[in-house]
Amino acid sequence: MKIYEHYSLKALNTFGLEVQARYFCSLPTLGGLKTVMLWRREHPDLPVLFLGGGSNMLFIADFPGMVVQVRLAERKVIAEDQHYVYVRAGAGENWHEFVRWTLGQGYAGLENLSLIPGTVGAAPMQNIGAYGVELKDHFYELDALDWRTAELRKFSLDDCAFAYRDSHFKSVEPGRWLIATVTFRLPKQPVWKTNYAGVSESLAGKVLDALSISDAIMTLRQSKLPDPAILGNAGSFFKNPLVTVEAFAAIKAKFPDCPAWTQESLVKLSAGWLIDQCGWKGKRVGDAGTYAQHALVLVNHGQASGVEIWQLAQAIIASVQDKFGVCLEPEPQVIGK
Repeated sequence: MKIYEHYSLKALNTFGLEVQARYFCSLPTLGGLKTVMLWRREHPDLPVLFLGGGSNMLFIADFPGMVVQVRLAERKVIAEDQHYVYVRAGAGENWHEFVRWTLGQGYAGLENLSLIPGTVGAAPMQNIGAYGVELKDHFYELDALDWRTAELRKFSLDDCAFAYRDSHFKSVEPGRWLIATVTFRLPKQPVWKTNYAGVSESLAGKVLDALSISDAIMTLRQSKLPDPAILGNAGSFFKNPLVTVEAFAAIKAKFPDCPAWTQESLVKLSAGWLIDQCGWKGKRVGDAGTYAQHALVLVNHGQASGVEIWQLAQAIIASVQDKFGVCLEPEPQVIGK
């Protein structure tokens, strides 16, 4: 396995930022991890970053250590029972292509998660979700490697500690585990989730099945979110904030139109709406900006640096905090902060 020096990551991050890795290698099999471990012993003071599709990170500086692009490939039905089919995928598989493959095989469940950028291995890190479905809803288990000790471990649903755009791998032990495979439990009798805004309307008059729902959601996402190949972005840049019932009541008193959804004992607000109310939608500062169709999406209009995009994000956070008393949290991992 070849290790490159001073390797450009521009094509490997969806913001299209011109940043470099001091060292870089590609990992098509777990066997190649021996090379990375040997390199780490020779460079104990330098960090290692495992990279999937580069769709959930913002580089604000060149990476001083080793970037490992995970390319582990697998798509396989491994078991089934009376109610479920169990499908395993390699961490390097493109998420959307894997979803469409499952639907093409006749297995429903992941259709609402169509067209989310990134890889299968990155999906549990973030507990990705869209249109009323989260990855944890159909997760069964995953295999992950402690790349520093070569220990291979299975993680159950409980082990992963999934939360809203969060997991054990993101918050508890970041950087320790290399996810190798993920297994999903897909129902043989699916329950469609189509009551999300825009989904039911786009399905009116159509045959209701997994592929038609997937097609509808793809159309909706394409109408709201820019294609990273045309306009650099990482999708939704901020999490929808959760506030207490009391905090929401105070916001609602001042801003009666504020949309919200009850989530257990908390209230979820629309980060996009909050940002729009602060006047950021479609605003541009140099080549860094927010998308004209969706205030939640930060974009690179061409030559923006990661620092400039991060400065814009911090300005948005400050203005939302000032107006609503709500602190927004970025979804992407900020590398170099």
